[in-house]
Amino acid sequence: MDNKKGHPKAAPNRTHQHNDNSAESQRVRLAIALREHGSITTIEARRDLDIMMPAARILELRERGCKIDTVWTNDTTEQGKQHRVARYVWRAAA
Repeated sequence: MDNKKGHPKAAPNRTHQHNDNSAESQRVRLAIALREHGSITTIEARRDLDIMMPAARILELRERGCKIDTVWTNDTTEQGKQHRVARYVWRAAA
């Protein structure tokens, strides 16, 4: 396997190349995505934002004052499997 290409079954990053994968950088990417799109699922955060532990980043954003709701839903992975996943919904300040 060519390490430069990653795992052959891994989904390609569909949005951006991320050089910095620190927790802070992940929080920034996640907050931007939530503000721009209104919500994101665990699967989308992993696939599109390269955030392997979205729940941890959501918790950290909440601890910093962000208003984010969790709605449980079913979603399908790229392998066609159904999973119960969290959809995180950005709640604008009132």
